[in-house]
Amino acid sequence: MSRHIPNDTRYSMAAIAAGLIGGAGVAGALFLVGAPPPLVVVLGLGTAMFLAASIKYTDQWERAVLMRLGRYRGLRGPGYFTVLPVFDRIAYTIDQRIRTTAFGAESCLTRDTVPVNVDAIAFWIVRDAERAALEVQDYDEAVILSAQTALRDAIGKHDLAELIQSRVELGHGLKEALEQKMENWGIQVQSVEIRDVIIPAALEDAMSRQAQAERERQARIILGTAEVEIAHKFVEAADSYRDHPAAMNLRAMNMLYESIVKRGSLMVVPSGLADSLNVPSLMGVAGAAGLVPKGNVLSAGDEGGTTP
Repeated sequence: MSRHIPNDTRYSMAAIAAGLIGGAGVAGALFLVGAPPPLVVVLGLGTAMFLAASIKYTDQWERAVLMRLGRYRGLRGPGYFTVLPVFDRIAYTIDQRIRTTAFGAESCLTRDTVPVNVDAIAFWIVRDAERAALEVQDYDEAVILSAQTALRDAIGKHDLAELIQSRVELGHGLKEALEQKMENWGIQVQSVEIRDVIIPAALEDAMSRQAQAERERQARIILGTAEVEIAHKFVEAADSYRDHPAAMNLRAMNMLYESIVKRGSLMVVPSGLADSLNVPSLMGVAGAAGLVPKGNVLSAGDEGGTTP
């Protein structure tokens, strides 16, 4: 627990040493004046206990709430301070460091009626120790319960997609809601972070299939768009070749050359295609590829011979 009730055994070595020295001094003085030994012992021990109980301390990050006969007397610390034994008491000490509180909401319905489990964490600090001590009984528990309530309210106001995609915005909204509620408690909320949003396994599978189907749809749309663009380019090319037959012949010769070089050493060319390609030019292309004509058959690697 960050807020704890100290007990009377929280003494430092300085308090114990002061009690022993003071008690020994009183006992020695009484002994010198001739007081009875029982009285010397009783008064010496009483003085030692009184002095030891009068000196208290808190750490650098703590503030002690001092009560005198049930009334608030202020904050003490950090470091050493004195109290009046029997009349004063330290109700509790307050830790003023930044703290973390983990909280969650289980089986809450979103705005689109989807059950989810949400885990979050809040970073907060006690800015006003006096208010935290006097205005709320147990501010640690109050912070947890308030954060859980605010989280459930936020889940009910958002769709599942918003919870998953807008965690930062949701945490900011929770921070503002908690600050408004805890302002009078002396507590300042530093930030609220959504750690995890857990959905049912069946719904997770359905969402995965939906995302896959959406990706396939986008892929088909992109493919269809590409086909349309390619068709338009083919139409433009056909218009260009129709007005320039020589360009068509050069393109056909280039396609034939690439096929011969890349796909093998044998190419059968129909006579009609050979006539349209301008046979003398075709022979030049075949020669450049290292081919020797044999009738209507172009063959690479043969050094002679004729076709009957």
